[in-house]
Amino acid sequence: MKIKNDLFLRACRKEKVERTPIWIMRQAGRYLPEYRAVREKADFLTMCKTPELAALVTIQPVDIIGVDAAIIFSDILVIPEAMGMHLEMHEGKGPIFHHPIRSEDDAKMLKDIDPVKDLKYVLDAVSLAKKELKGRVPLIGFAGSPFTLLTYMVEGKGSKNFSEIKKLL
Repeated sequence: MKIKNDLFLRACRKEKVERTPIWIMRQAGRYLPEYRAVREKADFLTMCKTPELAALVTIQPVDIIGVDAAIIFSDILVIPEAMGMHLEMHEGKGPIFHHPIRSEDDAKMLKDIDPVKDLKYVLDAVSLAKKELKGRVPLIGFAGSPFTLLTYMVEGKGSKNFSEIKKLL
């Protein structure tokens, strides 16, 4: 399918573009009343794990403010959760793993994942969003680096001093 607005893709290829393409980090967010309306009905992780909701809030900024690319609504920490770590999102505190990795035995408890099975909801959200976008703009994905994921998995939450990961290193 040919993308109607390929400005973002052309800029990524370093081609000449008529203007700088716009997309916003955390594009689906509380600045949009439409996002807040969805968020009132479902918590953050439920939105990530419900393909219809994730696709809906992925597309909202395209429809409402006319950004040049959509970015899939998800979170980098769904990967460690799929590996068996229990993830909770707390308002004002962010993500928390109550049983972080603190030993080799803890690490051995993590399971290998099959993305098609264990992260199917992300793949389904991508498929739904692509279908609903109908080629209007590109759909961007994202990933956390292995070190970023490891840091959250070892610290158990966001950190200012990263003392646990420093001990591990």
